[in-house]
Amino acid sequence: MRPKIYLFGDSITEESFSFADGGWGASLVHHFSRTVDVVVRGYSGYNTRWALRALDKVFPPPEKEAPVAVTVFFGANDACLPDRSGAFQHVPIDEYKNNLSSIVSFLKIFVGFQKRWPGTNIILITPPPIDEDGRLLHPYVENASGLPERTNEAAGAYAKACVAIARQCGILVVDLWTKMQEVPGWQKAYLSDGLHLTQGGNRIVFEEVIAKLREAGLSLETLPVDLPRFDQIDYNDPVNAFEY
Repeated sequence: MRPKIYLFGDSITEESFSFADGGWGASLVHHFSRTVDVVVRGYSGYNTRWALRALDKVFPPPEKEAPVAVTVFFGANDACLPDRSGAFQHVPIDEYKNNLSSIVSFLKIFVGFQKRWPGTNIILITPPPIDEDGRLLHPYVENASGLPERTNEAAGAYAKACVAIARQCGILVVDLWTKMQEVPGWQKAYLSDGLHLTQGGNRIVFEEVIAKLREAGLSLETLPVDLPRFDQIDYNDPVNAFEY
């Protein structure tokens, strides 16, 4: 059986299998064709507290075959401001800043995966930057305040906390918040509504995840295909190619 890579996250992960927008999950499926099964577990609107409750409901039990990697892509909803229209999704930043002896939801997700599958590579992805003008043009709920429910400054604070947690835990991390802002005009180049990804934004996530998987030793060069390729089959004796 092919090894698996799980993509666990909020709506940016749920939408990642969109071929129309060059979804980063769909791109992973195409990239790893015949070597890895990429399985999406994305849940629109979820923050890390809710995600923690979902672990045992959406992933196979520990005795099943462990995936080779899991991406954990949350924080964008945690970063909703507590005094604005997205307050119900907010998770206080102080929870992220606490030391490791005070286990928080992000850390609990990591520990949950480590206990379940000790040898699995975990890649933490920070929330993306926020285009506040874009958020005002695309509100999800009634917004009487006229202010964006997220700010780029708040998203940056959560992104930095994600990076710190990853470093403390010794796991791979994609600092998407920083990476996207290296390009002038990132607001419209990478974000469709101030938060979710354009085709260009999906490409960035795909390339960064591929790079981190390569760091973990997972690439097309190291992963075998699951059956002989067409050009490896002896046309005069095709059955022989499957005798292994």
